[in-house]
Amino acid sequence: MNRVLWSPWTLGLILVVGFHLSIKTGWLQIFKVRQIWENTFGAMLKKETNPDGEGEISSFQALATAMSACLGVGTIVGVATAIATGGPGAIFWMWVAGFFAIATKYAELTLAVHFRKKNAKDEWVGGPMYYASHGLGKFGKVLAVIFSISVPIAAVGIGNMVQANSVAEALETAFNFPRIITGLGLAVVVGAVTIGGVKKLGAFAGRFIPLTAIVLVVACLSVLILNIGQIPAAFVSIISGAFTAQAATGGFLGATIATAIRMGVTRGIFSNEGGLGSAPIAHATATTNHPVKQGLWGAIEVFMDTHVMCTLVALVVLTTGAWQLTGANGTNLS
Repeated sequence: MNRVLWSPWTLGLILVVGFHLSIKTGWLQIFKVRQIWENTFGAMLKKETNPDGEGEISSFQALATAMSACLGVGTIVGVATAIATGGPGAIFWMWVAGFFAIATKYAELTLAVHFRKKNAKDEWVGGPMYYASHGLGKFGKVLAVIFSISVPIAAVGIGNMVQANSVAEALETAFNFPRIITGLGLAVVVGAVTIGGVKKLGAFAGRFIPLTAIVLVVACLSVLILNIGQIPAAFVSIISGAFTAQAATGGFLGATIATAIRMGVTRGIFSNEGGLGSAPIAHATATTNHPVKQGLWGAIEVFMDTHVMCTLVALVVLTTGAWQLTGANGTNLS
């Protein structure tokens, strides 16, 4: 199943869709940077709100809720796995995937708000299952059913099992902490938050995720300052490794250009979730007075995750030489 889902055809289709949406949006990731900033963090700094907007949580809380699935496993473990398997060059292709994912996620979030509906509790709900069924006719209804069946499988497989296991592995490696205790603790905390519904989830994420991001950035910058002389060489290895086969060295077994591309694109998608469809479900509940305004939060979401956070983690792994250690991969590598 893994080979089929992450085949070159799937990856190619995702990139083609991102390329198509980039053209249709006038390459917003290049020519709409000012508008993206002014309608997201720029508006927050000016304390501008949407008094006539409707929704369950704020736009920033929706961003934090969506990014809670990216920071951690996608950013830390995903980057480390990409380098361990595809070499430094995989990071370049992660950047490329993220570049096109900006347009994809913008489109996802815009559609999510445009086609959202009120449920029986008078709450705003939406996502791919709504904009597919209401925007693509009978074929869209089939896609909506397939997506709805896939969501709980993905939530367990890549949303809970991978993240819980990564946390448990990290605590066990660093502090010899029992995995079962970590798992139970996570279940209790996550349950306490999610049982309160989307408003409680949004409020928690809005406070916790910025703190998580700050800690991650400070930790990465601290390591990079200690290894500042290796940063230029790290960027050279990323660029050169993207277009040349990378020889085995230390614990790194070597990688072809195809492997670098595959790992960079797959881990890029896993990190920023552009095109996966989970973020639109969260953003459909956001308080906004126009779908496009919420879509712009998706654009900055991908940039922050892939081009800022992932790059910092990648530089840490490369400048310290950790990626060449024998037996180091995933969580342990980071």
